Amino acid sequence: LIVPNIKDADKKDIFTIAEDIQSLTEKAQTRELSLPDLKGGTFTITNIGFIGGAHATPIINYPETAILATGRIRETPVVRDGNVVIRSIIPLSLSFDHRVIDGALAARFVNMIIKFLQDPALLV
Repeated sequence: LIVPNIKDADKKDIFTIAEDIQSLTEKAQTRELSLPDLKGGTFTITNIGFIGGAHATPIINYPETAILATGRIRETPVVRDGNVVIRSIIPLSLSFDHRVIDGALAARFVNMIIKFLQDPALLV
């Protein structure tokens, strides 16, 4: 498993982060990642959905403080305003270090991710 990381992500906009992801992906595919590309991470996002996975219990890699696993997006019947409708649902699983992150803050974080997934225009 190779886990490169984006440096100073908190200071970048979503478009710059997307460019960094593309660059790191290309470097990983051509085996050109350097040691600094792999060190210094604090948070990981992992995707089990690409192989059909729905749910996971992601394990934090020290010294990181949290990891978010995304599952496969599935069309699922849900109730909205008393009606059953079909929605695209993506399972999210967040593991975090309680010594660093309060559970309520982690729950708010996941709710914020859900909000952005429901309305991506909020990211711009």
